[in-house]
Amino acid sequence: METIIKQKIRQVKKGDQSAFEEIVNYYQNKVIQICFRMLGNIHEAEDIAQEAFVRAFTNIHSFDENRKFSTWLYRIATNLSIDRIRKKKPDYYLDSEVKGTEGLTMYSQLSMDEPLPEEVVESMELNKYIQKQILSLPAKYRSVITLRYVDDLSLQEISEVLEIPMGTVKTRIHRGREALRKKLHDL
Repeated sequence: METIIKQKIRQVKKGDQSAFEEIVNYYQNKVIQICFRMLGNIHEAEDIAQEAFVRAFTNIHSFDENRKFSTWLYRIATNLSIDRIRKKKPDYYLDSEVKGTEGLTMYSQLSMDEPLPEEVVESMELNKYIQKQILSLPAKYRSVITLRYVDDLSLQEISEVLEIPMGTVKTRIHRGREALRKKLHDL
């Protein structure tokens, strides 16, 4: 796939804007996901992802084709997310999730292979709690923890995305995990 992306980049550099649209379609969900994991708000994540693609398009001529495009793009998105975190005051959003109907049970319509509704809710609550604790980590730990464990990037890719040495990545992952472990000790 990387070969196709590099081919599209060459087309973009020659002035073919539709080729960049295909690049956006390919990476859009992953970039939004990276931004969301760092920011914790889908609307902000979409805004930052859009800005990342605009910056990538604007600066496409500075992209070194000997490197992976995804790493370059993720670095732009991560840096923009970190900038947003630094500029943002702590916000408190009202939970906009709609609760299900009360008093009605749908057990009879569930197959035995599917988890029970309360198990699904418990899992969602646990994931939400863990995400909240990740969001409470300092930005330097949050970014490496998110890139490593949520987005499954290698240590080398994280090093390239954040433009920091591999040793620093390892240290921040270790310290971030320890900080997260202390926050999650009551689970």
